[in-house]
Amino acid sequence: MGENGAGLGMFRGATKITLDAKGRLAVPSRYREGLLTRAEGHLVVTVEDQCLLIYALPDWEEIERKLVRLPALNEHARDLQRRMVGYASDVDMDGHGRILLTRELREYAALDRQAMLVGVGIKFELWSEERWNAKRDTWRAGGGTKPANLPPELETLSY
Repeated sequence: MGENGAGLGMFRGATKITLDAKGRLAVPSRYREGLLTRAEGHLVVTVEDQCLLIYALPDWEEIERKLVRLPALNEHARDLQRRMVGYASDVDMDGHGRILLTRELREYAALDRQAMLVGVGIKFELWSEERWNAKRDTWRAGGGTKPANLPPELETLSY
């Protein structure tokens, strides 16, 4: 676990994965022990932009506390709360290290069978392979997206 940081709740690296017909994905074995240790296999899946975010439950609870404290009168904050907290789904790894993604989550991220699981610090991003490849091609071409005019409270939010 030390080389990829999974034992410490840190994830990195991109892995091509396949969702089964029921919408389950097998968490790569190199992360399973860390997720069992950190969260007893209890995870939270939510949405962000064009992908899904997957957190160990203790890490999600910290993010959720920050999200619900954002200013209610700020439109960007409310949109972020609606998206991230509104779509948040509790999932548990089964005995084979799989998690079941709801139909709503799979539809939001346009997930079919082929996907990319990307470790990004304390969370994973789960992308449809098609969307991931399009993003990757944009990055390679030197393009990208500029963040919206974020209020100061959101500029320091780490999620």
